[in-house]
Amino acid sequence: MNLKSLFGQRQEAIVGVDISSRGIKVVGLGGSMARPVVEVLASTRLPGGHSVGGTVVDVNQVAEALRGLWRENRIKVKKVALALPSTAVLTKKIMVEADLSSWDMEAQVEEEARPYIPFPLEEVSLDFYPIGQNPQRPEMIDVLIAAARRDRVQNLLDLMELAELEASVVEVQPYAMRLATRRLVDIYLPGQEDAVVLLLKVGAGRTSMQLTAGESIVYERDQAIGGDQLTHRIAACYGCSKDEAETKKIAGALAQDFESSVLRPYLFATVQVLERAIQFMQHTMPNGKIHQIFLTGGGALVPGLAKAISAALQSPCTLVDPFEGMRLAPKVRTHLRLQAAPLFFGACGLALRRFCL
Repeated sequence: MNLKSLFGQRQEAIVGVDISSRGIKVVGLGGSMARPVVEVLASTRLPGGHSVGGTVVDVNQVAEALRGLWRENRIKVKKVALALPSTAVLTKKIMVEADLSSWDMEAQVEEEARPYIPFPLEEVSLDFYPIGQNPQRPEMIDVLIAAARRDRVQNLLDLMELAELEASVVEVQPYAMRLATRRLVDIYLPGQEDAVVLLLKVGAGRTSMQLTAGESIVYERDQAIGGDQLTHRIAACYGCSKDEAETKKIAGALAQDFESSVLRPYLFATVQVLERAIQFMQHTMPNGKIHQIFLTGGGALVPGLAKAISAALQSPCTLVDPFEGMRLAPKVRTHLRLQAAPLFFGACGLALRRFCL
């Protein structure tokens, strides 16, 4: 079994790289977790089909795009943090004896993890992270394990090698997003460490929903709805190609009847999907109440989406900037990409791994 790290180790300098179906976002942070500084901010678009379900299909093209990003933005750091989607990683909390040596703990974790892994262990990349003492059994500690098929991890490692970069951390997407969310909870809900928070990360083809209570992720689910649905509606309404519709959407160059003919029906349909998903989450919510909804991702920039979600779910919904509360390095302060900061939420969460063991 290959114990390739899925949680990674603390790095002196690391850059978060978020590869989606439509593009690459890169964030580099300096300073500390308490006072982070945005030092690197870069992105580039990718033609559709280069990345499917978290797997990079056209490795050569994406590697060339990464090399171009590093060259054009003069990024010196070569070590990067990447993420696998939750669908590609099995995570499980187990218990092991607290007084084990690191070698014995690794052996016991492998043995305890074996029943939960549905494929041969020789095909697995496995890592574990000690959480702390088990509250019911003080002689035991809780350990979080993460297991992924080795070919999924190798896909990212091969990509980084072609891009002349080094994959120092291969994270699980929900845990990277949790790092970014935790900062925002401290800003928006000071003193409410146990608040129930719903994160909605709206991408092109799907929306990731992550419900957290305090430090714990209590529910997560992906919905097949995102910015592509709005693009399709624009194309159908105005008789243009999907590429033309996407360009019009990004530029805001839309007809006068866009709001009534396209936007409102899209918002209504999106909110309906989210409402149904929330009903499945009800049993996981303490007191059945969501204290705050954070809206982020490229699809979150649609006008009126936060307001529509807040009204439907009866909880405050905020379009969040992952860089809120961070200082900006001089070369980043005037960066036009800051106007679309929600797109960098995933990359920001990965960049924060620099400050975590």
